[in-house]
Amino acid sequence: MCDLVGDHYPVLQVMSRFGIALGFGDRTIAEVCTTNHVDTATFLAVVNLLMNRTEGTILAEEVSVRSLTDYLHNSHDYFLRFRLPEIRRKLIGAVNCTQSDVSFAIMRYFDEYVAEVDRHMDYEEKTVFPYVEALLAGEKGSQYSMEVFRRHHDQIEERLRELKNIIIKYYPTGSTNELNGVLFDIFTCEQELASHNAVENEIFIPAVERLASDGVQENRRQEALSAREKEIIVCVVKGLTNKQIADELCISTHTVITHRRNIAAKLQIHSAAGLTIYAIVNKLVELSEIDKPA
Repeated sequence: MCDLVGDHYPVLQVMSRFGIALGFGDRTIAEVCTTNHVDTATFLAVVNLLMNRTEGTILAEEVSVRSLTDYLHNSHDYFLRFRLPEIRRKLIGAVNCTQSDVSFAIMRYFDEYVAEVDRHMDYEEKTVFPYVEALLAGEKGSQYSMEVFRRHHDQIEERLRELKNIIIKYYPTGSTNELNGVLFDIFTCEQELASHNAVENEIFIPAVERLASDGVQENRRQEALSAREKEIIVCVVKGLTNKQIADELCISTHTVITHRRNIAAKLQIHSAAGLTIYAIVNKLVELSEIDKPA
């Protein structure tokens, strides 16, 4: 893994969106993925696509839809909570929107763009991902189709490209360092959004369509609980809240919620009482470890 990152530093972005931290020593890619509960085939599919090594539609046959969904959710967090707000902060300092109408118009254009990206990603979070989760749980009653998503899936990097061109062509400035720095960030973000869309178009959509057509393969691949999921079941059975579980296992609350959703899909058990029975039967806990109701 170290060699991969050293030769291709954009892999750092892929790692962060799969929740893979640095400090993995000399472990192989497969070992790092296994340690971080990431499907290795899915990680390699995304890396290979972004490095233009092969067609994503071929790679989509082997990937985990669940891992891809987690990857895309983390990508949304990256753009909406970090990347775009950081560009906005720098843009405010570079154009000084209190001193010119052009500067004010540029900031308004950027804010409208961010709102558009937010709407796009909110649609995925509230419509597309729940549809995918239903498929993973074996439910096929939904009338939704990935063809609808494909039509709805605008190229959200297009407007950012337009903003970049407007600044280059029309914004007058005496000092270029700050503005050039922002433009560099916009160029980079444009490429990142294009990569994000490529993962959705070339891997995610074909993989979900394959899941919708036969629904069996993903459930077979994800049948066994991971070690982390077993740890979370034990915590749930002991009565810990999501926040307490996150603190106990040194992970985020969102990661806990994701694991609990995955556990429910794999086991088809949605209550703490049901998980308690499962944990006792499978010897994950002893009866003495469970708090009894008063």
